[in-house]
Amino acid sequence: MAKSGAPSSVTEKGSARSADTRRLLTEAAIETLKEEGFAGASARAISERAQLNQGLIFYHFGSVVNLLLVALDAVSDARMVKFTAALKNVSSPTELTDVAAQIFRDDLDSGHVTVLAEMIAGASSVPGLGVEVAARLEPWFAFAQEALDSSFGDSPLASLMPSGDVAYVIVALYLGIEMLTHLNGDREPALRVFADAQRLVGLLGSLSAFMPPRATT
Repeated sequence: MAKSGAPSSVTEKGSARSADTRRLLTEAAIETLKEEGFAGASARAISERAQLNQGLIFYHFGSVVNLLLVALDAVSDARMVKFTAALKNVSSPTELTDVAAQIFRDDLDSGHVTVLAEMIAGASSVPGLGVEVAARLEPWFAFAQEALDSSFGDSPLASLMPSGDVAYVIVALYLGIEMLTHLNGDREPALRVFADAQRLVGLLGSLSAFMPPRATT
């Protein structure tokens, strides 16, 4: 008999098996969204990719849409960890723009943008899904604002526009560029935009030397 307060080996094995099943289904959902899109991300398609009974989707997640949201969360969490690490030592607008360009390339190579694009597309046909997807974008606005505050600091450029507003514009533009690149499959126009942004930030950095210091309160 197991001691009081100690999990039984059966429970431990069951929990591990359950976690493994959820992981396999989540990974399968991500790959299905990448390759077959939202419309093709059915319980059957996902379960076949995971090599599991499709009933397990409803047992563990309640619905296919819930599973797809968990898949989006997994992708978003992985991206946040990667972005945070990449921006850890960034201390200037120029460095921030350089890192953003590299992250954009990584997003396209990994297919993460496809997952988000397909979930946004699916939101138009599934009631309530749009609200859920939008809520998952909120942390990115806060993240962008923190990155801007850290990179621009007391630079005179920081006084031109509230960082929260700039963060909103940047995230919106980033998502829009990702969506367009996903649709037409041509990343060159987007890469040119980032190259132009890098040059513009460099120019603004030079001009900021002639601007009055940012006022402090």
